This record gives sequence, structure tokens and C-alpha cells, in this order.
Amino acid sequence: MKSIRKSLSLLLVLVLGLTTFLAACSGTDKASTSTKKPAKSGGSKDEVVELDFWSFWGSEIRKPIIEKIVDDFNKSQNKIHVKYTFLPFGDVWTKELAAVAAGNPPDVIINDINSVRQRAEKNQVQSLEEFIKKDPELKNQYFPELWKAVEKDGVPYALPFNTDTRLLFWNKDIFKQAGLDPEQPPKTWDELKEMAKKIDQKNGSRYVRMGFLPRQSIASDIWMMNATGQGYWDYKQNKPVVNDPKAVEALQWVYDYEQQYGDKVINTFKGQFGDNQADPFVAGKLGMIIQSATSYTKIRDYAKGMNFGVAPLPEFKPGNGHTSWGGGFVAEIPKGAKHAEASYEFIKYLTGAKAQEYWAVKNFDNVANIEAAKNAGQSSDLSENDKRVYNAAVENLKQTILTPTPLEAPDYVNLINPELDKALLGSKSPKQALNDAQKAVENLVKSSK
Repeated sequence: MKSIRKSLSLLLVLVLGLTTFLAACSGTDKASTSTKKPAKSGGSKDEVVELDFWSFWGSEIRKPIIEKIVDDFNKSQNKIHVKYTFLPFGDVWTKELAAVAAGNPPDVIINDINSVRQRAEKNQVQSLEEFIKKDPELKNQYFPELWKAVEKDGVPYALPFNTDTRLLFWNKDIFKQAGLDPEQPPKTWDELKEMAKKIDQKNGSRYVRMGFLPRQSIASDIWMMNATGQGYWDYKQNKPVVNDPKAVEALQWVYDYEQQYGDKVINTFKGQFGDNQADPFVAGKLGMIIQSATSYTKIRDYAKGMNFGVAPLPEFKPGNGHTSWGGGFVAEIPKGAKHAEASYEFIKYLTGAKAQEYWAVKNFDNVANIEAAKNAGQSSDLSENDKRVYNAAVENLKQTILTPTPLEAPDYVNLINPELDKALLGSKSPKQALNDAQKAVENLVKSSK
């Protein structure tokens, strides 16, 4: 019996050793956790609150940056220690909801800004009301449009982290070649179309350069928002406005613009290009493009020396406004998190001026904190072109809207997009497509009551 027990003990040691060896050798995990714990000065080990922070930032660029912010927070005090857990974009929120349902969620998570109200409605996220009462001025740190998106019935459920905005970029050298003033971008949609035609170049029947493509880097909904000044939902009247007359006119404009070339011509032209240095604007084959401000890094990194300009989106019509669109992410505390007060202290740090400026400069990302955004635009770590684009983006946030998903119609976009496709393929008129989408959303609202 003694030899059997001895043999079993030896086997157990070998199995445990093999398991440890295999775990150490595995370097391709899809998820990872940073558990580096800095030395604490003062206080006992039992007094330290351990927080688990989840996000999808796991790239070679972004993971070290968020880990540095976490490490700085840990070193800034001796009561809270945060460990960072990376989970892939496709998994992080599914796993978080499962953890919330099981009563064992992470303490802090990065989540989508436009669906905060849905999570609040479903009791999946911790209200910050009791904490904000002690910090009544905190909301003034963030861009107002972002703060509105984290509130439900006047109660905040998250703190804004970052956002984005769309801008017009144009190639000044191409403008010169086409006989256009390189310092004067189009101010309206009509000017955009007129300038684009002058930039177009053909070799026989094939276009070797095009002035502009309405759906290169953005979708038709951005054009509709630019025209109407809002998304598919009127938040003041709390109703869908998919078939707003200006939206119909905007969709018709996109369709007509593309049809002057035809699908075959556009697809043939696009088929020559890809991403990064193969992007048509970066390659000098597209005169103008509307894209997110953060996409400027492609120009910086792959079109070195390009003489470009940056400006707000052209107006639908003079006086209509230069409305752009943005999304973004928030830092929030999942419902059931065991250390809500400590979690709040961490998300305040995460969205504070110091951490946000570091994130903005290192990632060239639009952050939610106003002071950090302004400081980032003056950072000595940015080139003059970096500063020019970054400051243009910060200024553009004043006319950038968000489109929080309405509680009454959580899946409404899935009803609208197929109708947009039909309009742009020509199987329905834009007016009929948007009327049908409007009815579908109205029916969704009725069924959800």
C-alpha cells in the first residue's frame, strides 16, 4: 500500500509538473492577463482591493499603453491594485454578460458608448449616481455629447473614454494638377461633386484617378446625418425619423452620384486597391476622402510627404451645418461588481486628464476628456501634421453627433440597412426604401411596448 501511495504521489507530481510546463510553453492564448503587482508603501496586504479590468485592447501598440496607465494608477496609491485582462473583441462582452448573470463579473470593463442605455435598462451595469453626487463637477470634464450618451433618465452609468469623428481630407497636389485652388476644399455637396469631376482622369474607358467616392470609408448613413443633423431617431420627440425628407434627398444624392459612373466602373476602380499603402487616397489615386480623423495615421505612415488638407464635412446645402458622426467607448462597472467604490476611483483615473492625454498622444486617438484633448493637440510628441489633424478633430467634435440606440427599438438598424442596400442597388427608390424602413421601425416600437 505504501508503495502504491508513493507511486500515486510521484505520478501526481509529474502530472502537475507537465501541466505547468505546457502552460508556460503556450504563447498563443487569445486572452491574457497582466498581473504585475507593484510594491506598496504603507498599509497591509489585506487592505489592498484587487480589481479585474477587462478590455479588447491587445494589439502590440495598444496593450502596452493601457498597461502603462494601469501601472501608473497602481503606483499612485496603495489601497487599490488593478490587473488588466485582455479578451478578443468578439468575446469580451459575451463573456462579461455571462459573468454578470453568474454573479461574478469583472470590476471594470470598456464597453460601447451607444448602448449604455440598453445595459442600464437590462440592469447589467452599475449606476454611478451615488458617486457622481460626491463629484458633481465631474461631468464637465467630458465633451457634452459624450456625457449625454452615458445617461439614462438623467442618471450616469459609465464614464466616457474615447470617441471619433469624420473629416474631409484632400490631396493638395492633385487639386493643383486639376486646376483647383489647393487651399479651398469644397464647402457644399454641389461643390464636392463639381471639383471631383475636374479631378477625374481616364485612360481610355478606365479611370486611373477619381475625384471622390461617396462610400469610400463611410456609409450612406453619414450623408443622411449630415443632411438632417440627426440620426434615424429623434431623441427629443422619442420617435423614428428614418424617412425625413432631407434623408431621402441625401440618399438620392448618393445614388445619383454613383450612377454617373455606374457600378461596374466604381467596382473596377476600387478593385485595384486595398488598405494601408494600397488605399486609393494614400496611393494618390483619389483626390478627396471622408474618413475618421484617426485614419489619418495611414496618410502619415504610408503616404509620407503627401501635401494634404483637412476640413469639416461639406454642407448638404449652404447654412445646413457640417454635422459629422462619432462612436466611442466608455469605462463602466458591471452590475454585481464586488468593489464598486474602488472601481469608480479607477475609472475616474482612467478618464482623467493625465491618463487620457497619454492615451491620446500614444494612440493618436480622440479622447473624451476635454483638458486631455486640448493638451494632446499641443504635445511635443506629435509632429506639426499630427497636431493639425488632431486639433481639427477636437474642433469637429463640436458638430459631431452620437446615435445612442433607442430603448424602444434596440435592433432598428438591422431593419434599416437592408432597405438602404435596395435603394443603392436601384431595386427601390430612396423614398420608397426609407418609407418602408420607417414603417418597419414603427412596427418594432409597437411590438416592444
